[in-house]
Amino acid sequence: MSGVKPYDMCWLDYRALEIKDFDLFRTICVVDNDKSLEVPIKELKHFIKYSFKINPRVIKGSFDFSKYILIGKIDQMKDIIKEAKMWERKLNNEGFMLKRIKENDKDILIITAKNERTLVYAVFKLIENLRIGEKLDDLNHVDNPASYFRIINHWDNLDGTVERGYAGNSIFFKNNKIIINERTMDYARLLSSIGINGVVINNVNVKKKEVELITHKYLKILSRLANIFWDYGIKIYLSVNFASPIYLGGLPTADPLDKRVSVWWKTKAEEIYDYIPYLGGFLVKADSEFNPGPHMFGRNHADGANMLAEALEPYGGYVIWRAFVYNCMQDWRDYKTDRARAAYDNFKPLDGNFYENVVLQIKYGPMDFQVREPVSPLFGGMEKTNQILELQITQEYTGQQIHLCYLGTLWKEILEFDTYAKGEGSKVKEILKGKIFETKYNGFAGVSNVGDSPNWTGHDLAQANLYTFGVLAWNPDRDIAKVVDDWIKLTFGNDSKVRENISYMLLNSHRIYEKYTTPFGLGWMVNPGYHYGPNPEGYEYSRWGTYHRANYEAIGVDRTSKGTGYTLQYHSPWREIYDDINKCPEDLLLFFHRVPYKFILKSGKTLIQQMYDLHFEGVEEVEVLIEKWYELKGRIDDKIFERVSKRLEMQLEHAKEWRDVINTYFFRKTGVPDDKGRKIYP
Repeated sequence: MSGVKPYDMCWLDYRALEIKDFDLFRTICVVDNDKSLEVPIKELKHFIKYSFKINPRVIKGSFDFSKYILIGKIDQMKDIIKEAKMWERKLNNEGFMLKRIKENDKDILIITAKNERTLVYAVFKLIENLRIGEKLDDLNHVDNPASYFRIINHWDNLDGTVERGYAGNSIFFKNNKIIINERTMDYARLLSSIGINGVVINNVNVKKKEVELITHKYLKILSRLANIFWDYGIKIYLSVNFASPIYLGGLPTADPLDKRVSVWWKTKAEEIYDYIPYLGGFLVKADSEFNPGPHMFGRNHADGANMLAEALEPYGGYVIWRAFVYNCMQDWRDYKTDRARAAYDNFKPLDGNFYENVVLQIKYGPMDFQVREPVSPLFGGMEKTNQILELQITQEYTGQQIHLCYLGTLWKEILEFDTYAKGEGSKVKEILKGKIFETKYNGFAGVSNVGDSPNWTGHDLAQANLYTFGVLAWNPDRDIAKVVDDWIKLTFGNDSKVRENISYMLLNSHRIYEKYTTPFGLGWMVNPGYHYGPNPEGYEYSRWGTYHRANYEAIGVDRTSKGTGYTLQYHSPWREIYDDINKCPEDLLLFFHRVPYKFILKSGKTLIQQMYDLHFEGVEEVEVLIEKWYELKGRIDDKIFERVSKRLEMQLEHAKEWRDVINTYFFRKTGVPDDKGRKIYP
């Protein structure tokens, strides 16, 4: 309820609205008595009460009114609305329709869908449309999600910590217990309002205690948690440890081709689904960063994934298998092994070998959520395998929700990237819709940025990243500036100055962050372990394969056909473009090429001078962000204004540190001074 909770409700903090036709909202007519409609009706009543100051009546099975809202499944409306049969053909299983019909003496606002569980999406969309100013007379929406999976991944641990979490502790776990409280339901509401249909509640790195989540000890309370989310159209998923038959079952092996192992998983799946019939399935990180997997037993990823898929198939469950697999014990002296190649080299030979209920979850780039990477070649390479795009909403390498770094602009670039897998137009977003390779189960996974902080995300403006993820997962064709504007109006209201300034801040923030940290696709100049703050050689002599190999005359790894061969994993024309230092997009120059510092860029500047300039510009542009924010004092809630102000001041100080450390590093490496004579520390 607005205004009384110890935490914010983000974009669901309803305010009073002034619209015509209040009478339309006084009566809600329900097609039948289905109990599954209780949640969408509750959400609709809540909105009407707080935004229109009306306490609507709910009538079931009667429609003898002149003005009313009609809600229900579309197949049950055919006797009431003559067009319903035609509408039904336009909807997929999760789509919905919002339409106003005014004929004769009737004025009806229709909320309908094929599936009663997705009516809650429809209600939230109606609420959003009204709050951003859409007129009731213009209401005529058929809205189908573009992708099958729209999942949030939590990296929460049973002890309450969150790996790569920057907004406090877990909202699911504390002291090895599962938490269910009012905030649990509000989180389900937030996710449902942006069309999310799945949430993985525990860390992909399933440690020994977390292995027990699939035991009787936790399954009963997990069933309660699952029911709360299912009421909002969301299935829960569990991250599982591939070696669970050893840890829990006492077996001597977890070999996926060992009959004892497959029987153990089938028995375990039956037990889990007895408790949680709406479980979405398992998320698995295997043979990666010391997590056990099928390679330990001489098997491949398809062997492991398919064995689990066979166990889940009778219950409609899915195995989401992460493609984040590489040699994390690399010798830095080894110039032949290239981490960027790893995912493609591991999975491309297996294309077509995975069962239909297996989905590969692929990070957007070949490395690890750097501020700038090329799009993973797996998206154009896996033609016979279901694929999920993995994005990191939490900002592990992009400021950890201390720095303002809106990621929607980057995600939009990724979605619009043309792989040329089937010729021009083979964009990532079309692959995720299942249109390029005609695969059935595709979609999006976003690593959550949520914790138990009062504003959910640590930085109030980081809420925009979570909102945007949901919007793009539902419809990757959306215009990103419009998405930003909608979020601002929902969160802060319709003040034109607020909209103008915050839009500027969000839409420019990723590029600004890139400038003062690691431009040109350089990446990895961070402190090892916690990945915050500049450390130019923090990973340079490590086992993780994250090298830039800077010396006094050049920097970068040669990933061309004459180097590690990584460019050959792309379709033409990208392999030729990336291969040519003069054609390669400069944003990715140091990712693909080893480049002398005196190399002349398209701007006419040398690489080293542009490096200096970008770092100085980045800091100056953070100062502009602060100016834009301070112009809003008095227009923004005081507590939010102060919280964001503190984060921006921290960002400025940390941006200066990035500028000075990186510029000094290159000056000391090269001895080349800044043409403009600015302060660099010798």
